[in-house]
Amino acid sequence: MSNDSGDVRVRRVYDPREDGDGTRVLVDRLWPRGVSKERAAIDRWLKDVTPSDELRSWYHEDRSATRYDAFVDRYRAELADPLHATAVDELVRLVRESGPVTLVTAVKDVPHSHVPVLADHVEHALHHG
Repeated sequence: MSNDSGDVRVRRVYDPREDGDGTRVLVDRLWPRGVSKERAAIDRWLKDVTPSDELRSWYHEDRSATRYDAFVDRYRAELADPLHATAVDELVRLVRESGPVTLVTAVKDVPHSHVPVLADHVEHALHHG
């Protein structure tokens, strides 16, 4: 999975690092199983941008399309709380100061995870914040 359309990129941790990745930021709560720190090539690990345990558990109970839409709404609301907002501000700062940032994740279904929501949120903050 690759989304290289802007300042914020998305890759799975199992994919090799690419030259244009810039700063690689792990955006999962847990370290990916079976991946060494060297192979992951992670520069930062921001656990505070991940969905809350409650939201993650709620979403995993029913991964239907309608549940995903509600998950997106609830996660966007969480991104505005002080803890998440501080971590998002760090991502925005990284892009502004260092160039591209690649959000790295171990999730299997990236399009239906928190990662594209986070990428969109950071891009919006960069261009409208």
